[in-house]
Amino acid sequence: MRDAVIVDAVRAPIGRRKGTLREMHPVDLSASVLTALAARNQLDTELIEDIVWGCVTQIAEQSTNVGRLAVLAAGWPEAIPGVTLDRACGSSQQAVHFAAASVIAGHYDIVVAGGVESMSRVPLGSARAMGEPFGPLVKERYQRDSFSQGLGAEDIARRWGFSRTQLDEFALESHRKAAAATDAGAFAGQITPVSGPDGELTTDEGIRRDSSLEKLASLKPAFLDDGVIHAGNSSQISDGCAALLITTSERAAELGLRPLARFHSGAVTGDDPVTMLTAPIPATAKVLKRAGLTIDDIGVFEVNEAFASVPLAWEAETGADHARLNPLGGAIAVGHPLGASGAILMTRMVHHMRDNGIRYGLQTMCEAGGMANATVIELLTD
Repeated sequence: MRDAVIVDAVRAPIGRRKGTLREMHPVDLSASVLTALAARNQLDTELIEDIVWGCVTQIAEQSTNVGRLAVLAAGWPEAIPGVTLDRACGSSQQAVHFAAASVIAGHYDIVVAGGVESMSRVPLGSARAMGEPFGPLVKERYQRDSFSQGLGAEDIARRWGFSRTQLDEFALESHRKAAAATDAGAFAGQITPVSGPDGELTTDEGIRRDSSLEKLASLKPAFLDDGVIHAGNSSQISDGCAALLITTSERAAELGLRPLARFHSGAVTGDDPVTMLTAPIPATAKVLKRAGLTIDDIGVFEVNEAFASVPLAWEAETGADHARLNPLGGAIAVGHPLGASGAILMTRMVHHMRDNGIRYGLQTMCEAGGMANATVIELLTD
């Protein structure tokens, strides 16, 4: 039977909103990562059969199929097509799922999956400014005029009984883990420096080394006057890009490539679109059942830190070991460039597994509309 293996995973450093990457066009940012992926593996790009790319806000500079335009910007052969997809925050994780499934099915032998989002240049909510996306039937079904991830995060905190202090402690831990991982060189093998008009960025830009519980406590709630969710315990608005090279074990051997991990199992599910952010819980149960594994079999979890209440609720429901959850920090510390985040988390996880000899890793993330992807990957060893 055919399989799907991850040969390499590379990402740009994550830039703060209006930071070092603010003047870099998302197509050029994508091209820089594609170029690095090919160079790192000494890969003849004529062998690549498709680019499956995630991007959420597909208007303005991220319109017109940014995945295909990235191929052209990278100088790759014109024969390589590209497709851009949107499953909200899980777009590039879904890109990995589609790429792996297509390799296993024999539609491709070699494909690149990843994604990009420049939130500095194409701001969050830009598409909604052009029209109402929900339509009258959705509003009628749920008896509401709007859907808010922030209010969903507040609802999760209330339902699971998380205090503001608990959320702030989780946020501070994210910054401390990310800083420690950066200082230890944990990201050195996965980041490709990016040079733009404002200089070169070599490390994730959003980490706040001087953060404290006192500073977090001083921030104003973002969604409710008496709420517990604020800018400091929520994901940062960011710019970023990542890409993974996916093929079969057989093809990798023919090309002299050494895979990092095998795509073991994938799942996607929907949940309540009002609370919106709880779907990683059933998605995790679904992918573990499909994989024939238990939560204790997993050595590392990457659960996207959209808001601190999301991974905390996930942890409470799954019983996962806290020490294995987001060991390198997460989006609260380094940022959440929407369409790129799935591929960024996968890149972080697969390198962490290789560096620490961890057999199984599980990634999941909440997505707008009340959805979630979940993926299990398995480390490959000699």
